[in-house]
Amino acid sequence: MQAIVIDPQAPVRLGFQTVEPPTPQANEAVIRVKAISLNRGEVVYLVQGAAGTRLGWDLAGVVEQAAADGTGPAQGTRAVGICMAPPGAWAEQVAVPTNALAELPPSVSFAQAAALPMAGLTALYAIEHGGSLIARPVLITAASGGVGLFACRLAALAGARVVGQVRHASSASLVQEAGADHVVVDENIAATPAFGPYHLILDQLGGRTLAEAMTQLAPGGTCVAIGALTGSEVPLDYARVRQIPDTGLDFFNLFFEFRREPASLGLGRLVHLVSIGKLIPLLGMEADWHEIGRVAQALIGRQFPGKAVLHIS
Repeated sequence: MQAIVIDPQAPVRLGFQTVEPPTPQANEAVIRVKAISLNRGEVVYLVQGAAGTRLGWDLAGVVEQAAADGTGPAQGTRAVGICMAPPGAWAEQVAVPTNALAELPPSVSFAQAAALPMAGLTALYAIEHGGSLIARPVLITAASGGVGLFACRLAALAGARVVGQVRHASSASLVQEAGADHVVVDENIAATPAFGPYHLILDQLGGRTLAEAMTQLAPGGTCVAIGALTGSEVPLDYARVRQIPDTGLDFFNLFFEFRREPASLGLGRLVHLVSIGKLIPLLGMEADWHEIGRVAQALIGRQFPGKAVLHIS
């Protein structure tokens, strides 16, 4: 079968290789993959690994072989899953643990489903760090990306007053459509205090933005650090932050989140919201998987909002 691997000679170091079909463990189902999605971490960082390494976290498809231990979806079931340890979702067939799979109803397309795992679960679990959000202000940085748009919608569904930060005015309408009450267009969050202080901040920028975010928390508020797009060094203003009582800084790691809830349950919740029309994944780019080099370059260059989904022909 064919799989996408790291190829130093291919565009963006992503090429195709013939590999052996998966040999599943007892708790794994074999999925005939129909659609995959790309995340920045895969095409910017993981792609720098050794030649021949398999990649890919997000997939949707049909169960070709059910798990031998009787868990998970039956053969022929449409499913969505996440493949993280190790990655390898970008292939025609993949063995996925059943605790990382959720069934898909007919109303949810493979493309919509493939957009959910990494970005959707990150947004879902990061928002849950804030507890009850009813009528509470929530700030989301980099709100026009895959995680950001999901976070805006999920926070709005939870009853929050959502403020989204974007760098380009052209992205503002998308963030509003996703559920943001206010959108701040700026390189940083210097203008966001007008809508705070915040019960919850989801920061994907890092660096000075994360340091500034800590000063915009309300008493008892939490900042969840999801990424570091603008830098990993955080020049924290200790004197200002210590004046705000009972604030918290959580460094988000999706692997750790799966210790409290299996990915299958989180994916099931996201799929339900999509099926009833309350969560609509923004598919910023769709293409055949043989165009992965071109799509990855567009993703790196931030040429579209939302998620990139590839169909396996």
